[in-house]
Amino acid sequence: MKAFVRYSMFILVALALAYSGYRMLTPGATKTNPADKAEKAEKDEHADSVTLSDAKIETAGIELAKASAGVLRDSLLLNGMVQPNQESLVQVTPRFPGIVRDVRKRIGDRVQKGDVLALIESNQSLTQYELKASLAGTVIDRQTTLGEYASEQKPAFVIADLSTVWVDFSVYRRDLKRVGIGDQVLIDPADGGPPINSKISYLSPVGSSDTQSALARAVVPNNEQRLRPGLFVTGRLTLSEKTVSVAVKASALQTWENRTVVFVRNGEKFEARDIEIGERDPQLVEVTFGVLDGEIYAAKNSFIIKAELGKGSGDND
Repeated sequence: MKAFVRYSMFILVALALAYSGYRMLTPGATKTNPADKAEKAEKDEHADSVTLSDAKIETAGIELAKASAGVLRDSLLLNGMVQPNQESLVQVTPRFPGIVRDVRKRIGDRVQKGDVLALIESNQSLTQYELKASLAGTVIDRQTTLGEYASEQKPAFVIADLSTVWVDFSVYRRDLKRVGIGDQVLIDPADGGPPINSKISYLSPVGSSDTQSALARAVVPNNEQRLRPGLFVTGRLTLSEKTVSVAVKASALQTWENRTVVFVRNGEKFEARDIEIGERDPQLVEVTFGVLDGEIYAAKNSFIIKAELGKGSGDND
């Protein structure tokens, strides 16, 4: 009887093992279907990419840029003000006191050397003489009006050649040792255009007791009239530079699912590309892995792509 029981248990175990082997060899049981793999891969790819047409990119204001070598700068941020170049400025004063009989030029007018600014009737001879510009430039101030008494003690007009201007920066005492003549400075006029490259040409030997700062000046070409006297600007003084093989704009970086990504464009698709970053400055970030030199990426307004990705669908028209 005991032998029969042992034999029966042996038969049951054998049958169980045989059935288990059959299940392992049967397609669609526990073995992953290749079609399921492809579908899963497609879903994973879709989860990290979104399609946007050129029209939608333009409407959203997404700026595209090419990853390339870049220069990272250790810099010092300075506040400054635009001033007329005092070496290209004249104050036009009447030669003789008298009454202003005619005013030919006003503030903002551009004049050539020798242009008549006003007519003044001399108190001595009672004849009119011409008050002329002694410099080509722009009238930036006028201290006389029609019928007014003009004195040789007070300038009637101020003319400045604004093709170059002074940008005067305030440097706090703790930073004075870091600033020197010839240092490169990138000036931002806050007009939406690119920064203007210039150099420090003068560093004041005295400071201000009120602000505990000293003046650093750059003489800047201004042919496009982007710099207007009286307006504030910011300057980024370059302290050191480093060239890196691949860099992207700092505004391109986004966080997606706890990963730092850049949206790289491939055709009409944007892919959330995982990246590793190295050194950085306020404008550029070094990419050590994840983006190749020459690849196109979303440099500005990339958060819009992130939002589209979050919806789970893009512009698939």
